[in-house]
Amino acid sequence: MASEPAQTTHTPSSAESGYSVIRRNGKVTDFDSGKIAVAITKAFLAVEGDSAQNSRRIHDTVKKLTGQITDNLLRRLDDGGTVHIEDIQDQVELALMREGEYKVARSYVVYREKQSEKRAEEEKKHPQPANETTLHVTLADGTRQPLDIDRLHNLITEACEGLAEVDREAILRDTQRNLFDGVKESDVEKALVMGARTFIEKDPAYSTLAARLLMDGIRREALSFVFKMPKQAAQNEMVDIYPDYFKSYIHTAIEKELVDSELGLFDLDRLGKALKPELDFDFTYLGLQTLYDRYFIHYDGTRFELPQAFYMRVAMGLAINELNREERAIEFYNLLSSFDFMSSTPTLFNSGTLRPQLSSCYLTTVPDDLSGIYNAMRDNALLSKYAGGLGNDWTRVRGLGAHIKGTNGKSQGVVPFLKVANDTAVAVNQGGKRKGAVCAYLETWHIDIEEFLDMRKNTGDDRRRTHDMNTANWIPDMFMKRVAEEGQWTLFSPEEVDDLHDLTGLAFEKAYTEYEEKAARGEIRNFKQLPATDLWRKMLGMLFETGHPWVTFKDPCNLRSPQQHVGVVHSSNLCTEITLNTSDKEIAVCNLGSVNMVKHIDENGKLDTQKLQKTVRTAMRMLDNVIEYNYYSVPQARNSNLLHRPVGLGIMGFQDALYKLRLPYSSEETVKFADESMEAVSYYAIEASSDLAAERGKYQSYEGSLWSKGILPIDSIKLLQEARGEYLQQDDSQTMDWDALRDKIKRQGMRNSNTMAIAPTATISNICGVSQSIEPTYQNIFVKSNLSGEFTVINPYMVEDLKARDLWDEVMINDLKYFDGSLQSIDRIPDELKALYTTAFEMDARWLIEAASRRQKWIDQAQSLNLYMAEPSGKKMDNLYKLAWVRGLKTTYYLRSMGATGAEKTSSAPTPPPSAQKPTGPTPVASAPTASPVASSAAASAPLASAAADPEEFLGEGMEAPQACSILEPDCEACQ
Repeated sequence: MASEPAQTTHTPSSAESGYSVIRRNGKVTDFDSGKIAVAITKAFLAVEGDSAQNSRRIHDTVKKLTGQITDNLLRRLDDGGTVHIEDIQDQVELALMREGEYKVARSYVVYREKQSEKRAEEEKKHPQPANETTLHVTLADGTRQPLDIDRLHNLITEACEGLAEVDREAILRDTQRNLFDGVKESDVEKALVMGARTFIEKDPAYSTLAARLLMDGIRREALSFVFKMPKQAAQNEMVDIYPDYFKSYIHTAIEKELVDSELGLFDLDRLGKALKPELDFDFTYLGLQTLYDRYFIHYDGTRFELPQAFYMRVAMGLAINELNREERAIEFYNLLSSFDFMSSTPTLFNSGTLRPQLSSCYLTTVPDDLSGIYNAMRDNALLSKYAGGLGNDWTRVRGLGAHIKGTNGKSQGVVPFLKVANDTAVAVNQGGKRKGAVCAYLETWHIDIEEFLDMRKNTGDDRRRTHDMNTANWIPDMFMKRVAEEGQWTLFSPEEVDDLHDLTGLAFEKAYTEYEEKAARGEIRNFKQLPATDLWRKMLGMLFETGHPWVTFKDPCNLRSPQQHVGVVHSSNLCTEITLNTSDKEIAVCNLGSVNMVKHIDENGKLDTQKLQKTVRTAMRMLDNVIEYNYYSVPQARNSNLLHRPVGLGIMGFQDALYKLRLPYSSEETVKFADESMEAVSYYAIEASSDLAAERGKYQSYEGSLWSKGILPIDSIKLLQEARGEYLQQDDSQTMDWDALRDKIKRQGMRNSNTMAIAPTATISNICGVSQSIEPTYQNIFVKSNLSGEFTVINPYMVEDLKARDLWDEVMINDLKYFDGSLQSIDRIPDELKALYTTAFEMDARWLIEAASRRQKWIDQAQSLNLYMAEPSGKKMDNLYKLAWVRGLKTTYYLRSMGATGAEKTSSAPTPPPSAQKPTGPTPVASAPTASPVASSAAASAPLASAAADPEEFLGEGMEAPQACSILEPDCEACQ
């Protein structure tokens, strides 16, 4: 059918408008995917002919391939970007090969080669005069000037310094190929960056190179705005320029009412001289692009804050109330700019600004009356507006069917109010910097708990669904005991059992049993009884299906709380690491920051405790400074924060530290390192808080706290043991001189009611170029999506090891992409490297529990712990979450799962912990991870080994693959 190509005629869609194609002669034309369709159709017709039986198949295949090629080309470009014709043809070849159309692909390659030979012959016959090849750049004011090729060469050369693995000439060629006469000055900068970022999968050094090239555009934009004239500068010129720029930047930001005028009263000359311009070259591309897009101060869309000015601005805000504030600002700046420690995102956003809301997390409890409920939602909106993550305790709100005295009607329960809270979080989006986020907590005895479990489902009455709000179970130990013993569980409406909300441990068990007896006698009218195992299975079933509600434990959060003398922990926060008291008069506030662990591993592969102590000391001062300086949008938050002064020092880069130590995550050695490193962080954090108390005074509610009684986090395990009995198996060994620290606290007291919490560090770890929090490596090569776009992420430690063994080449890159970043199925990889670079979904999740248990014993709050399962099942989840409880964890976070396709590609099963290989009965805790009655299928007689049903019985027929939180979810950046 000779007319077949006509079927592919195409009008560019709105999605294609603004994109351009650079032809080989340098001319620029509009991008039109219809031309791609015509070219592919001609290739098919050349091979298969125009028979009628082929026409439909060709048409459908061309349509499919054209869509794929267009998506691949445009998603890598900024709006209005350009693409070279050669890149389009490369993508056509690749798409044909991937589709298995090898004959057509070969024909297309041959055609391209012939056309290339033709062009070469024409160029020999008609060489173009040199003066006609000069490209011009269009400046911001519309004027044109010749492209400065020498500057382009020098810029690339400077950016390549110290990066032995990058190909300077390849970057230069790629950049020039994507330029055309009249190109905008800003597009020249984009072409440089795009040229480098396309090579990142070949070597992580190109990520650093792309960041350095990106800095050129950032410098031009900032310097031109601040100096009020077009200005460019090479990086080596910034040593002289930065001090003058910094002073002008501060005054400009004050003039534009973007920062506090108090910053202008600092000794700006001294601070400007303290800046380290060379650190601008230490970013990865993902880190610098994230800073540029979301953190740097801007005016009318122009970013005029350079990286070192950014860190100094944050440091100045944190030092604003210090007596020797220039000295302290420089101290804080050095810690931030070196990536040894990083403050949380709200602190980075707002420090030094007119509205310094620096806190990460707010916890509230919602009362059981209409005005209180809507006041709580108003507080949510105000707190979320300035970048705070929210945790709401809804347990006091009466359940469905409960009597309403004022109207003599019946309550609709807690769920309709949660729907309103969900929509409020969506409406208040934190100034466009990130989405508003909230997590609702409900105790397991609440009569609406079954409806609560269903709230994230995509089926059912949408008026009783919350598709955006996170949810979490707040589980008392008594429920877990009933599950273990296969007992009955009773659900109540809270207005009939109002003291359960504030009771914990053995006191809760006594009251709960008495209420059950009352219900049996008919003295309570709104209750329901069901087997505890049925409810547990439904909890895990919903976690399997929707990723919610998360599993968190009420009693360890309270029985180990230093502040149990003045209140109750009713929930955790958005990311499950904060465990602070809440009440109608107090909204709990926590201020977060994280120590970069890999920066504290010395050249000998040891934890540098001297440097760690120094870092923690300064970090704790920075966190404590937040409390007075902070902007509080509601009075209950201010009152609570000033009264108790809690902070949350955490860690990140844990996986990077393991790589430097050559320790596989799935190993006893790593569990030991998690223990000893967190012991050191804990010791130094508590010591620093006590020394701050000596300097500044104890926090107001100190007397009566566990601290005042000489009970440190490691000691509070005994309090949980007394309530749990046989159901707690948590290591309590120690290596440091804790008696000396107890003596110091006895003399000096504590500055902060709480000192530690391990947050997700989702964004600040990107800025620092390290692994998130305590997370294992997701994949050794993958594309990460966030609010700044898509970024190729590759494991630099793995690449270095493969290079050392002469294994890093194009074939290895292709294999890694095919196996979703896994080394396990690549035969030529040594077993030692397969173990070291095992990814999150290839390891047994029980190793994460064991390491977390060792950390938890040192932490006065909690840790944001994700769990990974390549192929979740009812039995695995039952064992895993029971193990988390037995090991004394306070909370867990997301259950992350792989899609079915990804799971199929990982054909080599990871080595499980020893407990899975040698299923004996309970053994001493010190031999973890073999030490759990729930970690072994042979431990059927142990208290917690109540059998989980197989997945079909457990989850019901027709259950789809888990829809747990995607690790690539662009908006899921939680507290940091």
